[in-house]
Amino acid sequence: MSAVTPGAGAALCFLASALGARSVVEIGTGTGVSALWLLRGMRPDGVLTTVDVEAEHQRLARTGFAEAGVPSSRVRTIAGAALDVLPRLTDGHYDLVVVDGDRREYAAYLDEALRLLRPGGVVVLDHALGGGRVADPAQRDEQTVAVRDLVQGVAERDDLVTVLLPVGDGLLAATKR
Repeated sequence: MSAVTPGAGAALCFLASALGARSVVEIGTGTGVSALWLLRGMRPDGVLTTVDVEAEHQRLARTGFAEAGVPSSRVRTIAGAALDVLPRLTDGHYDLVVVDGDRREYAAYLDEALRLLRPGGVVVLDHALGGGRVADPAQRDEQTVAVRDLVQGVAERDDLVTVLLPVGDGLLAATKR
C-alpha cells in the first residue's frame, strides 16, 4: 500500500468539501495520509471512520492525526477486515466512502459503500488505473483483473454516474442516480 499522492489527496479534499461531508468512511487507513486530506475537506464537525485490518497502521495514523492537531473526536478508527466491519455501519448515513483496501474485494466494497451512502453521496475507489496495468489486457494478475472488471462494470451501470480521475493511481468516483 502506498500513500496517496498530493494530486489524489487534493481530489479527495475537494470531494469532501463539495459534498459538505459530515460522515466519511475510509477503507484502508494506511498511515493516515488520505484521512488527513479528507478531514481537511470535511465540515469542522465531521467524523471520519477509518477501517484497517492492520492495527499498526491505525496506531501510526493516530500518531499522525495527533501531530497534525486533529481532535480525537473527529476520527473513529476500527481495526478489522472491512467486509466484517462495514455491515455493522448505518445504512444511508455517510456522505463519502473512500476505498483503498484489498483490490480483490473492490466489488464487495462497492456494494457495501452504496448501501452506506446517503442519497447524493459518493464512493471513490483508489488504484483504478493500477499503475497502467488495468488498461493492459495482457496483465492478468488477480488484483488487476478484479479492478479492471469493476471499472468496466461500474461504467456499464445505469444507476451510477461515474468519473475516472487520472490523479495518483486513478480515482474512480461514482454517485447513485
